[in-house]
This record gives sequence, C-alpha cells and structure tokens, in this order.
Amino acid sequence: MRYSYVTAPETGHVEHFIDTVMVYKLIAEFFQALIPISICVVLPALIVWLIGRVKQNETNRKAEIMLKALDNGAKIDSDFFKSQSNSKTIKERLLGRMTGACVTGLLGVAVLAVAIYMGCTLDWSKNDDAIIITTMLGGILLAVGVALFIVYFSGKKMLAKEIAAEEKQLTEGK
Repeated sequence: MRYSYVTAPETGHVEHFIDTVMVYKLIAEFFQALIPISICVVLPALIVWLIGRVKQNETNRKAEIMLKALDNGAKIDSDFFKSQSNSKTIKERLLGRMTGACVTGLLGVAVLAVAIYMGCTLDWSKNDDAIIITTMLGGILLAVGVALFIVYFSGKKMLAKEIAAEEKQLTEGK
C-alpha cells in the first residue's frame, strides 16, 4: 500500500493517508480470487452436501413409514428401501452417456472453431489470454466428449449379454 504524507497546517504534525486507489485494487484482487475459489471449492461441496441431505431425508421418511407399518401390524414390502434412481436399464444409461458424449464433443469442436477464428482474425498481442483460454476450454470439452464415446462403446461391447438379458426380461414381463 502506498501512503501519502501530509503536514497538517494547524498542528504541524505529519499525518499519513492510505491511497484509496490502492485499497480499491486490493479489494478487487480479493474478489477476483474469491470467485474462482467459491466456484471450484464451495459450489461442489454444497452440491455434495445437498445430494446427501436429500438421500438422508428420503431414508428417514421411509424409516418412519416402515415403523408406523410395523406398529400397526401391516405387511412389509421387502423392496420398499430399494432406490428408485436405479430404475434405468443398462441400455438407457449407455444412451445417456452417448448423448453426453455428443453434446460435449460438439461443444468442444465449436469452441475450438471459435478459438481458431479468434487466432486468425484478431491480433495475438491484444487477445493472447482469451485465445489461450478458449483453446483450453475447447480442448477439455472435446477430451470429455471423446472419453464418453470410449466409455459408451466399451460399455456396449462389455455389457452386450446383460443388455440382451434385460431386453428379454422386459419383453417377457409385458
């Protein structure tokens, strides 16, 4: 921080004042550091906490219903505590991964195209950081898309028998 020294005319004492521009710069730097920390640390922790809280509340409600049913002497279903979120078939989960692969892959290609366009048309010395960040973002999105495609095709190959058995079970059940 930079101090300005001023002599007070009435007393003759030297007083110092903090340069307000420097204070504003420090505050701006603090908030510039705070935003990425909150997005990268606090937000994921909050999401994990909320998901855990929802599952805990669901389990508590089911336990209360089960205890009331036991008190009343009702017949208890053994499948009551099974998770409802696992109701998707293997094929549906694989198709969800393929959809995610298509979306992230196409977004990655689009962002890389924008980065190439920026690199060809704009002056590198003025927009160097923007071009580098855009290229990195496009590369990451494309890599995630390719990884999801690999997961889809390897899962489809490895789980072919399970998918066929699930389809057979679904057609026989109807």
